Amino acid sequence: MLAAMPDSAPSPLSVGGPSPRDGGDACPGTLRLHRADDGALARVRVPGGVLSADRADALLAVAGRFGDGELHLTSRGNVQLRGLDAECGGGPAELLGAAGLLPSAAHERARNIVASPLAGLDGSPSVGGWLSELDGLVCGSADAAALSGRFLFALDSGRGDVDALGADVTLIAEGDGCLLRVGAADEVFRLRAADGPRAALLAAEAFLRAARDSGAWRVKDLPDGVRAALVRAIGAAAGPAVHHPRPAAPKVPAPGLVTAPDHSTTATVTATAPVTVTAISVGVPLGRLAPAQWRLLTETARRYGNELRLTPWRGIIVPGPFGPSELSDHSGSSGHSGPASEALDTLAAAGLITGPDSPWTGVGACIGHPGCAKSLSDVRAEAGAAVGPVGRLPVYWSGCERRCGHPHGEWIDVVVTPDGHRISHVRGEHRDPRAAVRDNPAELAAAVAAARA
Repeated sequence: MLAAMPDSAPSPLSVGGPSPRDGGDACPGTLRLHRADDGALARVRVPGGVLSADRADALLAVAGRFGDGELHLTSRGNVQLRGLDAECGGGPAELLGAAGLLPSAAHERARNIVASPLAGLDGSPSVGGWLSELDGLVCGSADAAALSGRFLFALDSGRGDVDALGADVTLIAEGDGCLLRVGAADEVFRLRAADGPRAALLAAEAFLRAARDSGAWRVKDLPDGVRAALVRAIGAAAGPAVHHPRPAAPKVPAPGLVTAPDHSTTATVTATAPVTVTAISVGVPLGRLAPAQWRLLTETARRYGNELRLTPWRGIIVPGPFGPSELSDHSGSSGHSGPASEALDTLAAAGLITGPDSPWTGVGACIGHPGCAKSLSDVRAEAGAAVGPVGRLPVYWSGCERRCGHPHGEWIDVVVTPDGHRISHVRGEHRDPRAAVRDNPAELAAAVAAARA
């Protein structure tokens, strides 16, 4: 079992104790709201993106009673409620707490945990046990309350999806054990699967000790020498390191039906063949859900597995069981027949992304103007106007240089500048030479389409 960090490490931060970071973490939560141009904003942490239907109902109720009624998915699988009345007081937190969405007021912004959304559904192992245990450990640690709202845990089922997101502490399932990664290091530590959640918490607490003097919010913010010493300290407790490079790009769940192992949601099938549909995968255009769409997703979940899984790519997985389905070239837009196909068609009619041929596939944007005062343009409207044929690469539109919520891996980066729009091809840390487009909608749409192709 992973031991505690060596005694030679600096003493841990005390909750509420002096720190160069005190007062500087502006990440919103449920208790501390952010003032945006369209009203106050609350960010509700949903560890692993996992919501029961009842908790999904509670989120919708809060959005309707106190906000603009819509629900916005974030790049960490959380939910943002926008347009909240500045006089709402503790009303949202009271309702969310009653629904079990606020188990610890001290830790509400520290519960940043992403998890492989298809874990246990596509043949990869479930990480549900890890998720429950880690969330409980974080909420039970006085030191963990000092983690910033930017610090991120990731639980990867071995698919390499959330491992590619650059979390601060990542657990990766491997056979009957697991790997522990700290930051973006290519070296990982092999552990027993049962020791993974506690090892992740100890690594986060060790980060807090290392960050005490530097004021770093995340592992990547630490000075190089401090970061290397942190990894060495964790290795001294965890055991020998193993070379395991982080994936360059996440394996994003494709929209459509998720079937049992060895079946592809996009394969062309010429003969009728029974398969087991384990889940439905949908994308959400620009991550924004109208009340009717959220209600439909919740009703679908309640009819089958009673669960929604919000993905870090602004999508939603509805686990089954849906029972057997027939693969056929002549049965609906999905190529399947059965209850899952019918549910998918209903979600498609509601405006959600249910297949790879949707023009919205791979299109993302920050909130833009008028919701954000720093944005130089209404990038969501611009992204919608530029939607065209499906591109090979995803595209993300940002209203300013902060590029909030941008993806990882490889994508086309569109940033509004005072002189127009800058279009770049990003691959990890590499950025191709930039092209600038003046304010010409037709020219901009053509340039983005060409870059994505």
